[in-house]
Amino acid sequence: QVQLVESGGGLVQAGGSLRLSCTTSGLTFSTYGMGWFRQAPGKEREFVAGISWAGGTSYSESVQGRFTISRDNSKSTVFLQMNSLKPEDTAVYYCAAVERYTVRYEYWGQGTQVTVSS
Repeated sequence: QVQLVESGGGLVQAGGSLRLSCTTSGLTFSTYGMGWFRQAPGKEREFVAGISWAGGTSYSESVQGRFTISRDNSKSTVFLQMNSLKPEDTAVYYCAAVERYTVRYEYWGQGTQVTVSS
């Protein structure tokens, strides 16, 4: 059974930082790309950052230069370092897994709330 468990969310003031973690089990982590998505109240879920199974990264324009995605294959974990947080970053953040050579994120976590106060 595949599981993705996010942690590290919380309440932070604007300008602060948070580090999200997503620990996986039940899949061969090194053969999966990982992504972070977020969904704010009343809005659609949006892509935030992704890291391929080979380590290549991509970011949405809204977080480029402020967020950093990384992975530790030995711990089957993906991270999202979020700096210079803004109130508009407030959302539930989800991690997801996509098998290499495919395009659909197949597995999703339950999400972790990030709230940035102004």
